[in-house]
Amino acid sequence: MNEAAASMEHTDIVVGVDGSVHAVRAADWAAEQARLERRALLVVNVGDETSQVAVDLAAALRRRHADLDVRPLTLPGEPRQVLLDLSERAALLVVGSRGRGALKSLLLGSVSAALSASAACPLVVCRPDGEQTPERGVLVGADGTPESVPVLEFAYRHAALHHLPLTVLHCFWDAAAAVAEYRRARGEVHEPPELEDLHLTVAESLAGLAEQYPDVPVTVTLKHGLADEALAPRHDGWDLVVVGRHPMDSLSRLLVGSIATTVVERSRSTVAVVPQQSSEA
Repeated sequence: MNEAAASMEHTDIVVGVDGSVHAVRAADWAAEQARLERRALLVVNVGDETSQVAVDLAAALRRRHADLDVRPLTLPGEPRQVLLDLSERAALLVVGSRGRGALKSLLLGSVSAALSASAACPLVVCRPDGEQTPERGVLVGADGTPESVPVLEFAYRHAALHHLPLTVLHCFWDAAAAVAEYRRARGEVHEPPELEDLHLTVAESLAGLAEQYPDVPVTVTLKHGLADEALAPRHDGWDLVVVGRHPMDSLSRLLVGSIATTVVERSRSTVAVVPQQSSEA
């Protein structure tokens, strides 16, 4: 690895840039995050080492954030692999993404989708702003397990730094709920399934974080259905959607782990993918 990359601190935020408007948007997002977290920002361009893309963008960011430690870096290689290598030493990796829509994104794939499946540190994929600035806050998917704690911590911290409300979403699936929704769709009277125990499980997983971030307004929502559909709405964008990525250490994890990549591909909001530790570790 390049000497400058090898000497980077584990507390640095890394943003991948390529000269596109999508990369500029990601760099602006990363610079603001670095300012709030008081971290250094590494602006990385992968390609021709004579390129001035990283240098010029870093200079522009310094003009807008006088107190921010911004360093440009140009590296040879294949973008996905270079950024994956950097994720081993970064606190956060940020990239831009075109808002192409679910079908095209799923068919074409992207660097951001590849990184969402394998990055060693949390990854943020910045989507284009819509016609209106999102004001709904942070949405995080949680399953109430100890492995989801890093995901919740990331969401709480982001909400606190940006003074945003937090919605904790837990998705579930059972036959009773499916029947209830079917009857409700037909206009029939139905009794909803008992969800008190499930709500309590999720609430208990938030207890410590609620004490650590008392100023973050939190709403816990239980929704029957698939997590990737609930976390990647195609309208009513959030400021940030946070999803965990399970390690690929079993067949069940292979199936669940794909949720993160699916959310990145389908969401119209900026998405953060947070790696989770294996429960068998």
